[in-house]
Amino acid sequence: MSMTTVGLRRFLTERPAQPERCELCAVAVPEDHRHLVDTDKRALVCACAPCAVLMEQPGAAAGRFRTVPDRYLTDPAHRLDESAWDALQIPVGVAFLFRNAALDRLVALYPSPAGATESELEPATWTEVLGGSRLTELLEPDVEALLLRRSDGRIDCHLVPIDICYELVGRMRLLWHGFDGGAEARAALEAFFADVARRVRPVGEAGYAWVGAAQPSHEGVRP
Repeated sequence: MSMTTVGLRRFLTERPAQPERCELCAVAVPEDHRHLVDTDKRALVCACAPCAVLMEQPGAAAGRFRTVPDRYLTDPAHRLDESAWDALQIPVGVAFLFRNAALDRLVALYPSPAGATESELEPATWTEVLGGSRLTELLEPDVEALLLRRSDGRIDCHLVPIDICYELVGRMRLLWHGFDGGAEARAALEAFFADVARRVRPVGEAGYAWVGAAQPSHEGVRP
């Protein structure tokens, strides 16, 4: 079963009354806990800080779990124009793609009222459009994504933790109403990207690489 099918369940319900727990050691975790990708089940799982750090070590759990990093990068030298966006054939203004290690290819998705919808465009086209960015080279399989947004004639591309992309998908599915999503969904979208804009740093900025900060709650999501 794909990560895009099962994993959205946690975004489609209210937060549980009971504290969430690390899915490796069962200790209670705070709201801003870390996440891992379970490469066997193709799912995101909650993790306490010690388990997240442990799974960053080479060979931990035979490579089954990979810690989702907390780096937000942008490449000021790489710009996408309207023709590039048209080539991607995305029917909405937001999309994200990640490198699926099991399939050994890029997978592109975009939010919709039904959840995460996979683009049927050939992966080679995505590579052609985004291959000129250093972000594509830095993209870590399964745990990071390239997040694209088209707004007011501008197209932004950022490298982000993959769990926030599924957080966005879940928000949009919960809030979307009518043809254009409605005011609440649009406000949530603006707030989400404002937060991303505050976090991103230019690629190559001195001292900025992997940061083990905590992340928002999106347990059970499937990349």
